Amino acid sequence: MKKITFCLLCSLLAVNVFAASSVQQIEKITQFYGDRAGKRATAWRELIKNSQHLTEPKKLMVVNNFFNQFIFISDQKLWGKEDYWATPYEFVGVGAGDCEDFSIAKYQALIELGIDDSKLRLVYVKALELNQFHMVVAYYSTPSAIPLILDNLKGSILPATERHDLLPIYSFNGSKLWLMKQKGQGQVAGNASRLSLWNDLRNRSQDIKLNQPRNIF
Repeated sequence: MKKITFCLLCSLLAVNVFAASSVQQIEKITQFYGDRAGKRATAWRELIKNSQHLTEPKKLMVVNNFFNQFIFISDQKLWGKEDYWATPYEFVGVGAGDCEDFSIAKYQALIELGIDDSKLRLVYVKALELNQFHMVVAYYSTPSAIPLILDNLKGSILPATERHDLLPIYSFNGSKLWLMKQKGQGQVAGNASRLSLWNDLRNRSQDIKLNQPRNIF
């Protein structure tokens, strides 16, 4: 993942951009990306429909397991761009993406499953074993709890205190930005504002505007 400057950290991440019906979403993904993509889209929407009754820990598990089946590939290889935030429609349609795409899709799915935005954060970290920047989702059961980490690098959902391979830098959700001084709450650095990449993603999501990747695999 590429370095994101504070001036980019903005948005109304809690806004549900999925206004179209599940049938419309599946049909558009199928028409644009093909039948295999349509099957992934159907499984995705069925997961959201059938997981509403689950406890929050189980919601975390099913969402993490579902999206971790997808293929990791860099933006440069897939989209021919240094940094491209795919919408969950595109991520599901292509079946692949980078760490931002995994995290955004998981975050949005958890919002759709009724988990409050105040319990969720997108966390910018350094993956020490890979020596590269990375993004994960953090879930706080209570405001003071040690967060659980949803990550495409490791399948298990673990407390942040057990992820010694991740060095947190900062995190954000729909309203705030935190500097992460420790594997916990961190220090509030202000309101999230003017995230251009997210605004572009949100606009594409509202209209289900899809793009074809440079490379199909």
